[in-house]
Amino acid sequence: MSPQPDAGLSDAAEPLAGESIAVVGAGFGGLSAASYLADAGADVTLFERNEHPGGYAGRIERDGFRIDTGPSWYLMPEVFDRFFEQFGRSTDDYYDLIELDPLYEVIWKDGDRASMPADRAGQQALFESYEEGAGDVLDEYLADAAEAYELGMDRFVYPSRSRLRDMVDTDVLRSGRALPKLREMDEYVGDYFESEKLRQIAEYKLVFLGGSPYNTPAIYTLMSHVDMNLGVYHPVGGIASVVDAMADLARELGVSIRTSEPVTAIEPSVPAATPTFVVETERRGGDGDMAATAPQSSRFDRVVANAPPPHVERDLLPAGIVDRESYWESRTYAPSAYLSYIGVEGDVDLDHHTLVFPTDWRPHFDDIFDEPAWPDDPAYYVHVPSKTDPEAAPDGHEAVFLLVPLAAGLDDDPETRERFRDVVFDDLAEHAGVDFRDRIVFEETACVSDFRQRFNAPRGTALALSHTLEQTGPLRPAHRAPGVEGLYYVGAYTNPGIGMPMCLLSGEHAAEAVVEDATGGGVLPSVVSTSTLR
Repeated sequence: MSPQPDAGLSDAAEPLAGESIAVVGAGFGGLSAASYLADAGADVTLFERNEHPGGYAGRIERDGFRIDTGPSWYLMPEVFDRFFEQFGRSTDDYYDLIELDPLYEVIWKDGDRASMPADRAGQQALFESYEEGAGDVLDEYLADAAEAYELGMDRFVYPSRSRLRDMVDTDVLRSGRALPKLREMDEYVGDYFESEKLRQIAEYKLVFLGGSPYNTPAIYTLMSHVDMNLGVYHPVGGIASVVDAMADLARELGVSIRTSEPVTAIEPSVPAATPTFVVETERRGGDGDMAATAPQSSRFDRVVANAPPPHVERDLLPAGIVDRESYWESRTYAPSAYLSYIGVEGDVDLDHHTLVFPTDWRPHFDDIFDEPAWPDDPAYYVHVPSKTDPEAAPDGHEAVFLLVPLAAGLDDDPETRERFRDVVFDDLAEHAGVDFRDRIVFEETACVSDFRQRFNAPRGTALALSHTLEQTGPLRPAHRAPGVEGLYYVGAYTNPGIGMPMCLLSGEHAAEAVVEDATGGGVLPSVVSTSTLR
């Protein structure tokens, strides 16, 4: 496992003392970067356009329900533990975790269903029931996935390798055994399991990375280690409780968090021997209503943007400063999604996490990445947090979150969304035996246009850039914005990529780049497994 932070780091010098830094966007990457920067001595102001921090990881609190609007799987707990430990805290200081067993249930549309046990013996028995010998092969596959995880995390993810020159390192050169894992995921998993259903179980996690089994490299077999070896957890109060914890920590470290204050412009000083920035914002009314705004402007030495880089370059920077339109147009974007947040009276007969799959899911992936269209036979995910967490719904009710991956850029006019809602609810009733439409207390939805409008997401992606081979590791956008000294990017668009744990590490890496630039080389070597900021 990765080394833990050194003892006594809190007594080290503050390399960013005297620096004023704006962080734009309070998603996981922005909150992480703000904490590291403040801990390194900077005066940090974090601007968030919404009423609460969290970005995509928002919340709905209504009529006694509390439903996360974005991420709902708490994976890789060691990354969260490591983050809080680097500031002398523990996750236990802020929120409680429940380990799930079963991890999730899979429902196939041929009438078959399977629950994934948390223990290895149960997992082996499940795999053996689908394919003779697959129980023993599962041990081999998960050992391989564990090696991919350790290799990926210790040599490519925990270290800051956001530039190609960072790859010229002895640890990387010793990682040649990872080369076979650069081929297509589905082909690689097929070497272990013939059963299409077992392959789906091994591959469904790729949706968390915004990819498919047919365009993502097999290094991401590591995701099987993430859930089947490391476990799946639920934070009491939902992912929103993790956001609250990170916001509380940031404030404890001295970060000023200004919510309901969208950034409208980032103006670099030109020319200037020492770059500075004027950040313009609009201060919304207390209820987050855009109707009442007051323009604000503040000057900072540096800016770290947790907003999508295409939005920053196109809409926030002055025209002509950065022109990468063709670059962004050529990228492969992760899926968007149809999301429904539902309060239901009475019971919903589903597990905490439920995955509903066609026996052949390739047409749905084709509809996402190859020939964008609304899927006729969708694969989808249903989350019922109230099965585990009583805070999620009032007595006698269930909270339901439903997600269908879609192609980014689809036209989602109200009529199309309503028709698709009927498709999904009919499918859920037919194949999962669950129909609660006559018991809905409230329902809210989000789709492609909402992600575009609320988060300035290119093509309305619900994630960021997909983890194709050409968009993995240092081939993702760099933390240092090209052509604008003192501007940095953090979050899912940058290295190491999509997901809450990756965004935590992105915040560390972005702050590390700031320290390196501010001090003329950093306070420790840039490629290490623990924080370099103290």
